[in-house]
Amino acid sequence: MIIELFKKYKAPILYIFFGGVTTVINIAAYYILYYILGCGNDISNIVSWFITVTAAYVTNKIWVFESRSTAIKTLIHEIITFFGCRIATGVMDFAIMHVGVDMLAYPALPLKIISNVLVIVLNYVASKLVIFKKGEQ
Repeated sequence: MIIELFKKYKAPILYIFFGGVTTVINIAAYYILYYILGCGNDISNIVSWFITVTAAYVTNKIWVFESRSTAIKTLIHEIITFFGCRIATGVMDFAIMHVGVDMLAYPALPLKIISNVLVIVLNYVASKLVIFKKGEQ
C-alpha cells in the first residue's frame, strides 16, 4: 500500500523532498554569505538564488519530473522556461527580502524561510504545468 501511494504521488513527494534539499542549500548559502562572510543582503540573496536554481534544475529534470529527453529543442525549452520561471520567483524573493530586511528591518533568516515556502509552491506549479509537461519529451 505504501508503494502504491508513493507511485501515485511520486512527483509531489520528490518535489517536496528535493525542494527541501534546495531550500536548505539556499538558506545555508545565504547564511554563510550574509552572516559569516559579511556580504550584503542583496549579494547574499542573488548568489544563493543562483546556486539553488542550478541544483533545482538538475533534480527536477532527472528525478522529480523524469524528463529524459536530450533533444536540443526540448532542452532549450526546459532551460529557458525553468530559469525564466525561477527568475520571476527569484525577483519575488528578492523583493520580499529587500523590503523586509533592508526597508522594514525584519529579521533576515525567518523572512528568508517564509519567502522560500512561497517560492517552492509557485515553482512546483510552473514546473508541472509549463516546464516539464509530459507531452513535450
